[in-house]
Amino acid sequence: MLANLDSLGYQTMTPIQARALPEILAGKDLIGQAKTGSGKTAAFGIGLLNALNPRYFGCQALVLCPTRELADQVARDIRKLARAVHNIKVLTLCGGVPGGPQRASLEHGAQVIVGTPGRVQEHVERGSLKLDGLNTLVLDEADRMLDMGFYDSIAAIIGKTPARRQTLLFSATYPGGVKKLAGSFMRDPRFIKVEALHDDSQIEQRFYEIDPVERCDAVLKALACFRPESTLAFCFTKQQCQEVADYLSSNGISAMALHGDLEQRDRDQVLAMFANRSLSVLVATDVAARGLDIDALDMVINVELARSAEIHIHRVGRTGRAGNKGMAISLVAPAEIRRAQAIEEIQQKPLNWHPLSSLKPRSGEALRPPMVTLCIAAGRKDKLRPGDILGALSGEAGIPATQVGKITLFDNQAFVAVARETAPLALARLNSGKIKGRSLKVRAL
Repeated sequence: MLANLDSLGYQTMTPIQARALPEILAGKDLIGQAKTGSGKTAAFGIGLLNALNPRYFGCQALVLCPTRELADQVARDIRKLARAVHNIKVLTLCGGVPGGPQRASLEHGAQVIVGTPGRVQEHVERGSLKLDGLNTLVLDEADRMLDMGFYDSIAAIIGKTPARRQTLLFSATYPGGVKKLAGSFMRDPRFIKVEALHDDSQIEQRFYEIDPVERCDAVLKALACFRPESTLAFCFTKQQCQEVADYLSSNGISAMALHGDLEQRDRDQVLAMFANRSLSVLVATDVAARGLDIDALDMVINVELARSAEIHIHRVGRTGRAGNKGMAISLVAPAEIRRAQAIEEIQQKPLNWHPLSSLKPRSGEALRPPMVTLCIAAGRKDKLRPGDILGALSGEAGIPATQVGKITLFDNQAFVAVARETAPLALARLNSGKIKGRSLKVRAL
């Protein structure tokens, strides 16, 4: 395991890992309060793998996550950590996709299950997932699962697990609902809280006082002034998300909304475009943005201040990661001044206020994303692999591999990012040529 961690680039432990791992390895129940990006997945991942019996193919570890995106990310991370142990199978069980193939996979057995509460509960109730051999239960981002109304599903799942199990609960905030959940299902848990404040040298925060009617225009001004390549803008409601995205689009900015009303297919498309840098601005609610794993995010915009200082810190922590510099812009209407004061108290220093008039547009070309996404009408179920797509582009189509970005595969469709200037040629070549010996329909999004 140590050799594998070394090969994955883990040199030193993050604070949550250093404090949580000894407790987890000692078999203790644990509540960890830490934000996304703190390294908690490796902490519980190493812990649950340590307790596995590779020769028993029943479910020995169950990780519950609020969204499909987060479940996919956690499963990927655990698979990397599991390379050190021979023959470990990790299976994801999430809604939005048919249950039949999942039941077939469960019949073959898997030691680690990662999933969303609703779908996991369905499999438990149907009898396709048995939890009587469970050693470790992990509740990841418990606050969000409760916000999304999963309390009853979680309680029903826990009711089917052995009493002698280890329970690990991780949450960015620690509201009453999470305390109640922990109190009812955990045995004498250790509580670890990792400082969540941001390093000013990594993230520059700026606050602008605005009139509520200026919100959309202020977002546009901030983008025109700082010209970030990728921005995550936070709103409260689905309606506000759509309004901001529509306003930006009508002003020539590549923007889309992400909220709970989107069909899974549309959600996959929006997230793939944002992750592969062919969408400049993603406008999302807090719940919809959970589990987003975007490597280099230039800017976060709080279109409206978060209702709690903890959520504000969590939002801002999406930028300035992995040694990159980031910026967080917060728009504050007079009615939100109390929220701003709460942020000032938790940060223990004055907020960095600027007048809205200081946002002057910088000249240059229109703010357009560097990549364009091509959507291919085939996916995993058609046995399509990333190498097939890359081969078709760089081989027959003659596009340099350096012009090809992220490739994302789903069951029935695939997305590939290509450099904007190459996109028309790539689209024409793919539509007139073949991918893996077949003519497939390709369109630019």
